[in-house]
Amino acid sequence: MSRSGLVLAGGGLAGIAWETGILRGIADEIPAAADALLDADVLVGTSAGSTVAAQIGSGLDIEELYDRQTAEATFEIDSGVDIERITELFTGAMTPGTTAAQRLQRIGAIALATDTVAGPVRRSVIEQRLPSHDWPNRTLRITGIDVATGELVVFDNTSGVQLVDAVAASCAVPGVWPPVRIPFPAGERIFIDGGTGSSVNMVAANDCDAVVVLVPSGRDAPSPFSAGVAAEIADFSGATLALFADDDALAAFGPNPLDPRCRIPSARAGREQGRRHAGTVAEFLAR
Repeated sequence: MSRSGLVLAGGGLAGIAWETGILRGIADEIPAAADALLDADVLVGTSAGSTVAAQIGSGLDIEELYDRQTAEATFEIDSGVDIERITELFTGAMTPGTTAAQRLQRIGAIALATDTVAGPVRRSVIEQRLPSHDWPNRTLRITGIDVATGELVVFDNTSGVQLVDAVAASCAVPGVWPPVRIPFPAGERIFIDGGTGSSVNMVAANDCDAVVVLVPSGRDAPSPFSAGVAAEIADFSGATLALFADDDALAAFGPNPLDPRCRIPSARAGREQGRRHAGTVAEFLAR
């Protein structure tokens, strides 16, 4: 029996809003296609996508999730950090001759040494994002990077990790938000953003036969650790349909996708793009 997946990539607050908008737009045009995506056998979320995946897993309908993104009032906070600072952090870690894991360890060390808001303050934001703080009774996978090893870790309901902590870890953008400390029987481990090495982490969906991937960035967006997201998706062993942010969406994101003010225009742009691509999604799902 074919196993379906919905992979939700990283992309800041703009990404959360855009991905939610895409799903809302598909639901506007072809509700059955949206239902099939929302009911995928496997949900994989990285960074911003971890929030959307956990929200979907809560069972809250896409209409309400979209309304939360377009509400004027928000519990999100502005880190005060811009994209240039994050880019500098990544550039500084790209030491020639080092492995990807070593570079991720370096980024993790910088994240640990950077002053940010307090961990409990950030955790409260994540708590308010999630309609439910319990892992759903379905397959939900959330990615993070262990700062000690640089390895990708995939959390699920068997990991012994609270859902809020898993999402907080996946969303812990280095140099912007505090790394997340999670206790395990063998000792504490510390995590940074699951999107640090890859915004999609297709490996977390490698047991799926067909996957729809929502990517809140341009198809040609550079990646410091690989040939790029498009290439990673193309190398996936199963069938894939990837929706990348179009020009209107990228304009809506603005210069800083972490700025809470980008939420509403990003959600609306996603909804319009979702409407335009609903037929393509429905055709892919019917294969």
